[in-house]
Amino acid sequence: MTAELVRGQNHPLSQSRLEIRISAGTPVAAAAALSDENGRIHGTEWVAHPGAPVQPGLEVSRQAAADHRLAVDLDAMTEAVHRVSVLLALPAPNGGAGPARFGAVAAPFVAVTGLDGTEVASYTITGLDLESAVVALELYRRQGAWKVRAVGQGYAGGLAELLADQGLSEAAQLAAGIDEAVARGLARSVQAPPPRTSEGDRSRQAAAPAVGHDQGSVPQGAPGSVPPAYGGQPSGGQGQGGPQPAYGAATDPHAASGGPVNYSHPGRQTSAPPPPPAAPPARPGQPAQPVAGDATGWSMEERLYNQVWGMFEDLARTAAAYRSAVDFAESRMDKELEQALSDPRSRIGGQGDAAREAARARYSQLVDQARASLDRDVAQLVAESQVVEPALPPAFARWDNPCWHAYRVPMEIPMALRLGDLRLPEAEAIRIPMLLRLPLERGLWIDSGRTDSLDGTFTDSHDMRRLAMDTAVAHAARLLAVYPADEFTVHVVDPAGSGAQALAPLSQTGVLAGPPAQGAAGVTEVLARLIQRVDLVQMALRGGAPDALPPGFDTAQQLLIVNDFPHGFDDRAVNQLRYLVDEGPAVGVHLMMVADREESAGYGPLLDPLWRALLRLTPVPDDHLADPWVGHAWTYEPPTVPNGSEVLRQVLTKVAEARRTWNR
Repeated sequence: MTAELVRGQNHPLSQSRLEIRISAGTPVAAAAALSDENGRIHGTEWVAHPGAPVQPGLEVSRQAAADHRLAVDLDAMTEAVHRVSVLLALPAPNGGAGPARFGAVAAPFVAVTGLDGTEVASYTITGLDLESAVVALELYRRQGAWKVRAVGQGYAGGLAELLADQGLSEAAQLAAGIDEAVARGLARSVQAPPPRTSEGDRSRQAAAPAVGHDQGSVPQGAPGSVPPAYGGQPSGGQGQGGPQPAYGAATDPHAASGGPVNYSHPGRQTSAPPPPPAAPPARPGQPAQPVAGDATGWSMEERLYNQVWGMFEDLARTAAAYRSAVDFAESRMDKELEQALSDPRSRIGGQGDAAREAARARYSQLVDQARASLDRDVAQLVAESQVVEPALPPAFARWDNPCWHAYRVPMEIPMALRLGDLRLPEAEAIRIPMLLRLPLERGLWIDSGRTDSLDGTFTDSHDMRRLAMDTAVAHAARLLAVYPADEFTVHVVDPAGSGAQALAPLSQTGVLAGPPAQGAAGVTEVLARLIQRVDLVQMALRGGAPDALPPGFDTAQQLLIVNDFPHGFDDRAVNQLRYLVDEGPAVGVHLMMVADREESAGYGPLLDPLWRALLRLTPVPDDHLADPWVGHAWTYEPPTVPNGSEVLRQVLTKVAEARRTWNR
């Protein structure tokens, strides 16, 4: 029986090797602190955290995520350790856009399990409000045995206050280091989808769930499995209910001049949304056939958006279940082999060999069953992708989708934009579109510094810079294509002129605000103009007079593409760039950097906040992005225009024509 603990209650532990599962409604950082019999932490080396995830007997996640698995081996603890405290913290406000207090999210759920997946004790941490860090529970020695106690002690002062209360003299420094590690992890994170309510869940009807275990494969609640959120609450990360305004209260640029606020997209209506399309009837014994748009939403676009994120979450969780099953099988085999070798009688004759063969056979059986379950789930997702991909609108579609051949400049801003594809090594057959909500909440950094791809091929620095610029142009072209004709403006800074060839589709079709700025003088002029724009909009909004902007003021979203950074940038220009990164997105000014971070190392830590504020993308496949549930390292694949295709120029030509017509 599982002990469902309340605050202050304890429960005995009969196993020494344990796993602690944490489920939260938003990405949280998890840590574990060791302390002596007086509850004091002797030093930073007694804390396992995202920056130092492994300590003797402890292993925590490197990534802030909504679901965590902490490994604990109590037998590996030294005699000086009498308590293991499990700590949870919300990312610092400057490290992510998530909530600043636990009272704003669903109550975290913590469960202690054995290696066989059997749940020993669980605790739902209720009653939190202003706290941003909490001691969830503790494992402690009592008369030679270990117990677990539900603590739930929160701290409004965050990790620094929590660690100081635990007696750590370097509390502030360690808390800052943890925040830094979490910020680096969040900078690699895939944007979380909006939470799905019970009526918003995608119906798979006769299809088997993408996460979970067959009765004959992995025990229910096996290590690493991702449990459904308690109480039926959604377990996805924090999302957004609709596109956020670029200028504070206005939801479209025309609102800045006193026009009516547009509530028509994505569909703010008083009636319930229409039901999703019904799946065709399944054949007896067969799963239901997938249908494009089978998620709920006010429009087909919103349904497809939610469906794509549902596929992403399904793949994340089924891969987590597979990995945990393999981990469980390995730990079980290790334990059986250890037992066989520790018995001297098994070393005589063939008993030892038979025991080893039996352990390996059981391992293979468990892994094969887990793989079969994963393959079944992936096959479902592949079938769904084959239906969904052709139905995607241009903003969500690949460049090779036929919808681009019938492209027309849209009349309203879409919900999201496709930045590429995501995949996991266990499921090479499926690619999930990476959708980013619009308007952009953070800038983009196209990394031109990677020289070796995942397939082992080597790309020299010149080719990497060319590929990075091609990728930046593809992203900019898509942004121009999905916005109405007058609502998106692109500026380019190319100090040395090295990106002229890649920029040709933008320059030759006339969609840029002006010729690419070159030289230090060009950099200074463009940055000064955009900073003046940011200041004007901020003053207008703070003064409560958004209609007081100068006549002819361009209310469109602005994108600045910077190539060859830091060439052409002095210290003043670097500070101006940081200002745009910090203040620009809130007033519709966004940045796309094409740069190699190592080349800018001369600026030292001055640029670290800039890199953290940008979403890093790569021109070659790279496994650097993480999800907000279990922290998988997802491989990002950039959007590529088919070789020899003129689709990008054709689309940009239509955009340019629409702009000329609008400005007449």
